[in-house]
Amino acid sequence: MFLNFPDKAPEIAKFLSDSGVACVSCCASAWETLEEGLKNHGKSNEEIEKIVTALNNLIKK
Repeated sequence: MFLNFPDKAPEIAKFLSDSGVACVSCCASAWETLEEGLKNHGKSNEEIEKIVTALNNLIKK
């Protein structure tokens, strides 16, 4: 995700960190999907949907 949107990487990283996941510093992010990572951090399907929606909105800015 960070490579696909380099201009948004700092905002994406902060948003994910504020959401309770540290994708930037996690070695599992190299092979996990965002959904898998969020599930592994105990996020519910509803929480995942909200995070994905918020990320999509952030990227569209």
